[in-house]
Amino acid sequence: MNLHMTGHHLEITPALRDYAISKLTRINRHFDHVIDVNMIMSVEKLNQRVEANVHLSGKDIFAECIDSDMYAAIDLLVDKLDRQIIKHKEKAHLGKHGSGLKHIPQQ
Repeated sequence: MNLHMTGHHLEITPALRDYAISKLTRINRHFDHVIDVNMIMSVEKLNQRVEANVHLSGKDIFAECIDSDMYAAIDLLVDKLDRQIIKHKEKAHLGKHGSGLKHIPQQ
């Protein structure tokens, strides 16, 4: 997984980078085919904003979170991404193996 972090009106400290990396490992546990993650952290007055584009094999996923604390925003962002990736994984698995329902002909 390639990770690109950018800060707008914010310097990304090593502690902030390590925290984001440790949280993003949860995504790799659920789905191994994460190719690239682009994360943008920015400060807008009193709001801390984090947004991420996750490039998977066959799909791009976007999520953003705004909070007063950057660490809380990262937590919320990873929760959103995790839910979306699990949903994508289930859809891909369901489409590959069929719905599991057999068609019963009507008489």
